[in-house]
Amino acid sequence: MDALNPEDDSPPSAFTRFFTSIGQRYQTILDKTVPHTAGRWIFTLVLATFYAIRVFLLQGWYIITYALGIYLLNLFIGFLSPRIDPAINSRRDFFDELEEDEDAPGLPTKSDEEFKPFIRKLPEFKFWYSGSKAFVIATTCTFFDMFNIPVFWPILVMYFCILFVLTMKRQIKHMIKYRYLPFSHGKRKYKGKPDGDQVTPQ
Repeated sequence: MDALNPEDDSPPSAFTRFFTSIGQRYQTILDKTVPHTAGRWIFTLVLATFYAIRVFLLQGWYIITYALGIYLLNLFIGFLSPRIDPAINSRRDFFDELEEDEDAPGLPTKSDEEFKPFIRKLPEFKFWYSGSKAFVIATTCTFFDMFNIPVFWPILVMYFCILFVLTMKRQIKHMIKYRYLPFSHGKRKYKGKPDGDQVTPQ
């Protein structure tokens, strides 16, 4: 087999090693930013502010802005949605899937069930990373005139507002129907026994 493929054992080229090293360093930097949630979102807010100011001053690239808004809305819906959607699976299959793996997080099915945190379809870190990349790409596009397609921007704004309202209305109805909130605030706290029933440690 080695005789038929002599290149299998050949060392990677300098070009490949260079980009592999860059990729590893980039991934290391991303891994270090995971616990710094506030700092990451402040960075994204700076990117968004820079993009908004640039588009406002240049008075153009409305198609790029519209596409960016639709993409961010799609990410936001994924961020608010549960990992296992009870609307897609039947109710019985949904509960059976949770019962097969007792440690798998998901929506609570009983009032006395152990608390399980809300697991998102799109995790917070991926939401932040994809959104930040979107702002960087959109800002880069504003440096190229071929992306500055002339459109009547009020139509795009009106259409985006209608789409946003309809999408969020459907998502809120989904939350109400299946009784869940897309946020977890730690483990549920239970009240202790009355003072007369407490056992003092010895």
